Amino acid sequence: MRKFLYILLVTITLASCSEYQKALKSEDIKVKYELAERLYKEGKYKKSSRLFEQVVPRYRGKPQGERVTYMYGRTLFEIERYFVSAYQFERFAKSYPKSDSVQRAYFYEAKSYYMESPRYSIDQTETKKAINKLQAFINNYPDSEDMPEANKMVSELTTKIEKKAYEIAKQYNTIADYKASIKATENFLSDFPGTSFREDAMFLKLDSTYKLAIKSFVSLMGERFEEASSAYRTLIKFYPESKYKEEADEIMASITQELEKLSK
Repeated sequence: MRKFLYILLVTITLASCSEYQKALKSEDIKVKYELAERLYKEGKYKKSSRLFEQVVPRYRGKPQGERVTYMYGRTLFEIERYFVSAYQFERFAKSYPKSDSVQRAYFYEAKSYYMESPRYSIDQTETKKAINKLQAFINNYPDSEDMPEANKMVSELTTKIEKKAYEIAKQYNTIADYKASIKATENFLSDFPGTSFREDAMFLKLDSTYKLAIKSFVSLMGERFEEASSAYRTLIKFYPESKYKEEADEIMASITQELEKLSK
């Protein structure tokens, strides 16, 4: 029985492959379309996508064009060809603005860009594009069932942008370019007031301001230590139990000592 089932499975598989190959080579567009749709429903997106690729141009402007174009976009998304799927969904939305599927098309276009967003440490152009697309979807379809996922993606992408900006400021501190670190940190806090890295950035500003003061000419030390003292007070005001409190207190103790020396 086991041997029989194995032979049957192999026979079915070979027949299926043979049918697919014949459809790819066929001149009959209906044959391609019917098999592409069947494979789509079965979740065999790679094969379905190849057939739809041949079918879509032939159905453009015809009644089936709307359905074919949408399914083609979905197959591209499912096989992780996100740049192409984004293009196809955008094209679908422009070609069929009154379609019942246009909302989903906009969502999958935005999600395609989300899927192409790189890790935070490299250029974030695609991430910003994904945020813009998702935000446009959220604004246009506030009652969509995809809203929770869209909001979650925006939050994740925004955090990625914030992390990159924070890490740039931190890197300046690491290479001892304290002026650049202070400026980058101030810009960061201004650009992202609700960031999850706010506490980290405030401590970074304190640390950079203190280190800049230490390395300054005596004539500049007083003013810069006062700026560092102000940075400490800001950190403690907003985060009295900061995870950096012990280190910040040590810095503040040193600032106090230095200001006392300068006053003499």
